[in-house]
Amino acid sequence: MIPGAQLWLFALLVLGVVALPGLDMACVLGNTLSGGRRRGFAALAGVVAGGVVHVVMAALGISVVLKLFPALFNAMLLAGALYIAWIGVSLLRAAPPRGDAGDAAETPAHAQAATAVSPGAAFRQGLATCLLNPKAYLFMLAVFPQFLHPAPGTLWLQVAVLWLVIAANQAAVYGGLALLAGQVRAWMARRPAAGMLGARAVGAL
Repeated sequence: MIPGAQLWLFALLVLGVVALPGLDMACVLGNTLSGGRRRGFAALAGVVAGGVVHVVMAALGISVVLKLFPALFNAMLLAGALYIAWIGVSLLRAAPPRGDAGDAAETPAHAQAATAVSPGAAFRQGLATCLLNPKAYLFMLAVFPQFLHPAPGTLWLQVAVLWLVIAANQAAVYGGLALLAGQVRAWMARRPAAGMLGARAVGAL
C-alpha cells in the first residue's frame, strides 16, 4: 500500500492543483450562478465522474499517447478552450437568475419544468469539461504515477485510494465554491441588474 507520508503529500499536491482556477472550477461556478446550487452540484458530480476516467486512463497507461503524439494533446487543448468559450458565451447570453431551484413555492410552474432537466445537462457539461481539461492529463502523466508502487494484487487498490483523495479534494473545493456561489446567486436573484452583471462577468472570465 501507499505509505501514509506519501499519501498526505499527494493530497496536498491535488489540493493545490484543484484550487487553481481552471476549466472545472469555471464550469461549477457558472452552473451554480446560472442555475442554482443543485445545478452546481450536478456539474461537480460530472467533474468527479470525469476524474474516474482520468484515473483509469493513467492506470492503463493510455495517457502516454498524449506524450507520444503532441499534436493530439494540442488538439485536446484547443477543444477544451473552445468548449469553455462556448460556456462563457452561454453565460453572456443568459437571462437574469430567478432564484434557487429549491424555492419551488416561489417559482412558476413553467420555470420548475425548465429546471427539472438542468442538473442532467450540468452533469454532462461537468463531465465534458473535465475530460477536455489538459491540466488533468498533465497531472496524471507527470505526478500520478510517482505515487504508485506496482505490486501483485495491490496496484488497483492503490489507484482507488488515490482517486478517493482526488474526489475528496474536488468535492471540498468545488462544493464549497458551489455553496458560496449559491448564496451570491440568491442575493443576485433579488437584484436583477446585479444578477445580469454577475452572469456577464463570469461569462467574460
